[in-house]
Amino acid sequence: MAIKESELILNPDGSVYHLNLKPEHVANDIIFVGDQDRVEKITKHFDSIEFTKQKREFKTQTGTFKGKRFTVISTGIGPDNIDIVLNELDALVNIDLQTRKPKTTLTSLNIVRIGTSGSLQKDIPVDSFVMSTHGLDLNGMLHFYQIHAISNPEIEDAFMAFTNWSKEKARPIIINNSKKLEALLDSDKIHKGMTATAGGFYGPQGRVLRLPLADATLNTKMDTFNFKDFRVTNLEMETSVIYGLSKLLGHHALSMNAIIANRATGEFSADPKAVVNKLITYTLNKLVE
Repeated sequence: MAIKESELILNPDGSVYHLNLKPEHVANDIIFVGDQDRVEKITKHFDSIEFTKQKREFKTQTGTFKGKRFTVISTGIGPDNIDIVLNELDALVNIDLQTRKPKTTLTSLNIVRIGTSGSLQKDIPVDSFVMSTHGLDLNGMLHFYQIHAISNPEIEDAFMAFTNWSKEKARPIIINNSKKLEALLDSDKIHKGMTATAGGFYGPQGRVLRLPLADATLNTKMDTFNFKDFRVTNLEMETSVIYGLSKLLGHHALSMNAIIANRATGEFSADPKAVVNKLITYTLNKLVE
């Protein structure tokens, strides 16, 4: 059965609604960044750029780096934007936009997020790199999908018990990364751990300006959670949803985090742009090895 026009919205030129892309614009190897200005910080290293498009916060460039084709996309901030980007990317490669029907042979994309994050652990300093072995979903967006096959209920139950998780909040979900991509990008320069994904920057990440928090001790409890060597190393706003939707749709995903702040020590990087640039060159070279 064809997917209705109201469910898969296409622009008059046949491109997908938000990203404004067509299938031929997308490589199988994709890099996500949050900030649209960071797209060109990656593609400036490319041998050539074949395509550029921007609509709203979604900027896309496709080109080659050392002979390998990549697409770099800015997702904007937060889980809701990831929901848009990943579903539309999957539609581009796995739905025939003419017949509006899923293809019989599906494509599995390789998706690597290069982002900034704050460390929750004293032993993971500013200006270091963290590879997310798991995404800890704290925001609830993934509950709109059938997620039972991709969750880790034993770790989730332990986390909820340790933090005295409120029943008024969505149940946390823990999703594994792509072991294929982890092996490709691993080295002795990398810290590893579980990345918590919040639904906002202030209250959801424990920041207080004028509004009191429902649980002012949540960050402290996350810092000290430890279950079978699982601990929460850092906090940001995209990783768990990238992991969850990628698993559900059959794609490979990995999140690489440039640590620009340490919430445990109160430190902030003296040169956050430099650590991001180092992570960009590290990731690009690992992806073409």
